[in-house]
Amino acid sequence: MTRSTTAGHLPADPQRRHWLRAGLTSAAAVALAPAAGSAAPPAPAAVTAAGRTTDLLRLDLNESSYGPSPRVGPAVQRALAEAPRYVSAAQLQALQGQIATLEGVAPEQVIVGEVLEALGQHLALSQGAGGFIYSVPGYGALVDAARPFGGRAVEVPLNAQLENDLPALLAAIAPDTRALFVVNPHNPSGTLSPGAEFDRFVSAAQARTLVIVDEAYLDYREDAATLSAVRLLRQGQNVVVFRTLGKIHALAGLQVGYALVPVALAEALRQRGVGGAHAQNQLSLAAASAALADPAHVAQVRRSVAAERQHWQQVLSGLRLRSTEAAGNFVFVDTGHPHAVVAAGLLQQGVRIARVFAPYDTWVRITLGTPAENRRAQQALRSVLAQLGKAQGGAAA
Repeated sequence: MTRSTTAGHLPADPQRRHWLRAGLTSAAAVALAPAAGSAAPPAPAAVTAAGRTTDLLRLDLNESSYGPSPRVGPAVQRALAEAPRYVSAAQLQALQGQIATLEGVAPEQVIVGEVLEALGQHLALSQGAGGFIYSVPGYGALVDAARPFGGRAVEVPLNAQLENDLPALLAAIAPDTRALFVVNPHNPSGTLSPGAEFDRFVSAAQARTLVIVDEAYLDYREDAATLSAVRLLRQGQNVVVFRTLGKIHALAGLQVGYALVPVALAEALRQRGVGGAHAQNQLSLAAASAALADPAHVAQVRRSVAAERQHWQQVLSGLRLRSTEAAGNFVFVDTGHPHAVVAAGLLQQGVRIARVFAPYDTWVRITLGTPAENRRAQQALRSVLAQLGKAQGGAAA
């Protein structure tokens, strides 16, 4: 049976800081947001059951509703002066050095970019046809990218707690395995594999194949540094750690992240053109550097999300719904009704949630928004479930 969090509700942090307060120029605003003083573009709209339109609340892709660091806007504004120029090797090396210092690795071990797809392609092309192991349902970008080049998906179901099934993942490694890909905390379930147990798993697996750990949501944990698999990479293990700045750093629209990799693999990737200066852009590099230099903003968002996650779990418990013990910026809950029906009902009320994740066809994943956004989504969920309950009661009668 899945676990649910029922701890008391923490007071929410003050409302998100608006990163455009720094005052972007009109040119910067064209790239990132409406210019100061101009009318904002109309938000996407949804049509309610009564025929009214309402602003569409997008809680489907685990984006951050809290916005990036207030340092990002001015940094991007300054970078616009360099927009006519390609990113130089020196600029890229500066960001690699900044990341290396933060992560405690050598600069040459840092590959900048959202590189999971490129990594999957490289492994399939360089090693030939073979298996790529991952948890299902799960984030399959790396595996999907390897498929056209001989990569074979080896799917391992989650365990009864909707966690990565570490023993089963380990047992799936075969002589032709090219990589084992694991997302921790997991997506879509949100569950976190325990630290010591996960360390033992990674250490055992990396002795037999490359282990790639996607830690997109780990920054939402206070103890992220002690849980990250980068500690094992520092020890010389055959481990890759991927991070995106599209989640807690709120730079999803700028498509920037990085991978921390063994030196030999880093060199092979660069020879293939992955992570080079030509693959970057001025605005993303500037935004990434500014975001990474503001740990206080990350801590504030982490606290706000943790408080909202607890509140969500209280609401779900009050509705007598099963949910996982989520560690990221979303909840995963079994409504007891077909996903398509619940999602359609929520969309009618202006709330968009994530797609279905088979075989959990009655479960829904809802991204955590701001306190006001979450109250709206919670009320919409209550309303939809009440309507479905009435419909079931009428059918039974």
